[in-house]
Amino acid sequence: MGLTTRRSGRWRWASLLGATALAVSAGGALACPAGAAGTDVDFATHCIPPAIAGLPPIDGTTTATVSADNTSPKVGDTVTVTYTVVGAAASNPTDLALPADIMTPTGKVTLGGAQSGDITVAGPKKNPPVPGKAAFPSFSMTGTFTVTKAGKITLAPGDYNIHTSYIMELDTPCTVTNPPAPASETITATAGAPVNTRAITLGSATGDPGASVRVSGTGFTPGAAVTLAGRSGTSQTGDTASVSADGQGSFSGSLVVNDASTTGIVAYEGDSWNADTGAGPAAYVVNAPVPPGSQKLTTSVAAGTLAMTQAGDSVTLSGVDFGRGGASTGALRTVTVKDFRGGPAGWSLTGRVTDFTGPGGRIGADRLSWTPSCASKAGSPSTCTAGSAGPVGSSGATLAGTPDGTPAGGEFTVNAGLSLDVPAFTPPGGYSGVLTLTLS
Repeated sequence: MGLTTRRSGRWRWASLLGATALAVSAGGALACPAGAAGTDVDFATHCIPPAIAGLPPIDGTTTATVSADNTSPKVGDTVTVTYTVVGAAASNPTDLALPADIMTPTGKVTLGGAQSGDITVAGPKKNPPVPGKAAFPSFSMTGTFTVTKAGKITLAPGDYNIHTSYIMELDTPCTVTNPPAPASETITATAGAPVNTRAITLGSATGDPGASVRVSGTGFTPGAAVTLAGRSGTSQTGDTASVSADGQGSFSGSLVVNDASTTGIVAYEGDSWNADTGAGPAAYVVNAPVPPGSQKLTTSVAAGTLAMTQAGDSVTLSGVDFGRGGASTGALRTVTVKDFRGGPAGWSLTGRVTDFTGPGGRIGADRLSWTPSCASKAGSPSTCTAGSAGPVGSSGATLAGTPDGTPAGGEFTVNAGLSLDVPAFTPPGGYSGVLTLTLS
């Protein structure tokens, strides 16, 4: 190359590290990681390459979008936010190609309007190779925040940083030159339903048949008549008592428990127990009489949680030809749902997708369809039902679920075939969208 060894090393570092100044991809063409699409906005960006690169700061324009998985949340809801850098302020300035999967982006999204502050977002260490002199592909970062105020809340892209893990661990911070950047998304939060703060505690969690248990309560309507009752699973037993809440909504009373099938105790206002006007059930066990010469053995089963895991966070769909378009197909990464709550409630797994964005424009979210399937692990009390085949879209669709029942729970495997209907003359290039799955 006509350079000394020392100068060659400096050139290589300048090529590698200077090129990482602006962008990283969080997935390849037509990757499907999820949210409700925002609007692309442009903002001036000041990026500082690592000192070892020997390059000056880069001032340019970043094009980005911020999306939310729920644009009509209630106060108290958790909203997932996706910050996507659609176009970075610069391309690879050298002829040296950058290898795959060396870059990890982090950043922040700025809240405005009814709620202020910054949301921390992060993306996976995943990028395709970047040829020399080529434009940088887009990358996405996600994070969450809790809605604390009703009203319109704006979401704007903020500062971001690109961490590279190639020979050395280095950072390239990029800041918004004139903060805040323009808002990309606006969500409208409404006041949530009144929160039920009623709660009870028991003087004892077990007792012999006919024993009296002390029940204390807080958060009830001041002066309200409160019924104490035993529960056997989801049904009320014949053991009841009445108390009155004091001026602060508290009470203390006793309930005689005779029914040996009792599994819990509740307290409620009105004619019957419900989650809005009651508290409990608080676990309670009636001791079984032990015959002479016998020994009573006890154990316990701890309730778990409802959770899901994914076999991966990126899906590459098959390519299509310009001028022909058609179905770009693939398969959702397998989702495993574990319902170990031990209660009667079923669950629902839904998904929604953003538009697919690329260098030449967009492919609408309504063009992505799926064909869901779901299987229950042997021995699971519940039976998993797959959602209907059809479009996913930005408004979302059901992937799978189980009904309420007694008993309920188990372990389930969820899959889906994916098909994106690409218009015939979509401009060439890589397109990516974000598919968000929500388990409730």
